[in-house]
Amino acid sequence: MAVPADPSGRERAVLVTGVPGNIGSYFAEHAPPRFRLRLMAQREDERTRALSSRGEIVVGDLADLTRLTAHCRGIDTIVHLAADPSPDATWDELLEPNIVGAYHLFAAAKAAGCRRVVFASSVHAVLGYPDDHQVRTDDAVNPANLYGVTKCFGEALGRYYAEQQGLSVIAIRIGAFQPLAALHQDWFRGFAHGFVSQRDLIDLICRCIDDDGCRFAIVHGLSDNRFKCLDLTDTRDRFGYHPQDDAFRELESDRPPA
Repeated sequence: MAVPADPSGRERAVLVTGVPGNIGSYFAEHAPPRFRLRLMAQREDERTRALSSRGEIVVGDLADLTRLTAHCRGIDTIVHLAADPSPDATWDELLEPNIVGAYHLFAAAKAAGCRRVVFASSVHAVLGYPDDHQVRTDDAVNPANLYGVTKCFGEALGRYYAEQQGLSVIAIRIGAFQPLAALHQDWFRGFAHGFVSQRDLIDLICRCIDDDGCRFAIVHGLSDNRFKCLDLTDTRDRFGYHPQDDAFRELESDRPPA
């Protein structure tokens, strides 16, 4: 998979939380060699050990601030993916991983002297808008569920740490992350306007890690779908992001010949 080249050619030490989740595992498997990865999992199991050739495996919990800070030492950028990802989760289920855990992550990054946090926000932070409204990065947050509320909190917390504490933070509102093949399943077709392919999201994460000039930004993590619930203009202009995939083009391949 092609990934953007860092013009400086520098290596960066990158901590990835949320391994071995879907995005964390795929990023670990496809990140360019210039990233020296430290992969944080809640426990070491077979899926985690399968990634050991891709980076250093460390075991940690977002609830343990002391241990988390130790894992952040020597790290340039943290890609923070760990969270409860369920849009149906209750407040009690979300409080520790998505609220307390996000605070601990930013606090640990600051204490350890990290340069940047790339925070996995979500399209759910703005899903409260009508279907015919394409959300810009400067539109107000508008969550449609409590999971989205926690992502709004993470974006606000990131801005605080960027503008008041000197940490660089980029929040990616990630869409429906799936392989292209998932689009051909009936259950997924209704999510095409919010689709992001595996290679497009990994490309965007790499660009967010490599950027040198950003203090704080919210970017939109979708593929170049013909119809998009999130506007990509700012993300293209600021980070040179030109996604390769289009969910609707892929769906047309299902059509029988005329």
